[in-house]
Amino acid sequence: MKKIVGITIFVFLFLTACNSPSTNDPSTLSFSEIKNVPDDVQNEIEPEYTLQLLDEGEKGSYIVFQSSGDVETDVALKEDTVTIKFNTTDSKENAVEQHVYYLTRDQGQDVIHVLVDGEPAVFDNVTGL
Repeated sequence: MKKIVGITIFVFLFLTACNSPSTNDPSTLSFSEIKNVPDDVQNEIEPEYTLQLLDEGEKGSYIVFQSSGDVETDVALKEDTVTIKFNTTDSKENAVEQHVYYLTRDQGQDVIHVLVDGEPAVFDNVTGL
């Protein structure tokens, strides 16, 4: 009987430890292109700016990047800094396209660093929504 109780307690403690939150939990960092931009966001986008940040506070931020040609993105996280990399390809047409992305990040990831074709870039406009 003692053996069964001991095994039951061990299994209970093991399962409890497996389900407890850990400091190693994956980040909620996500970055994805938005195809259907909400009207209230679209109304805040300034067409003359290349790079814009429209912040929704704790929810996340819209990042707007306007460029001719195709855009490839990559995101990296190091400590409190989120680095967003935009790599562009030359277009045969000079038409500028609007690319809108949504960024979510954990609390404490306060710095957003942007690179365009490997070069540091600054936001032309930062707006709170």
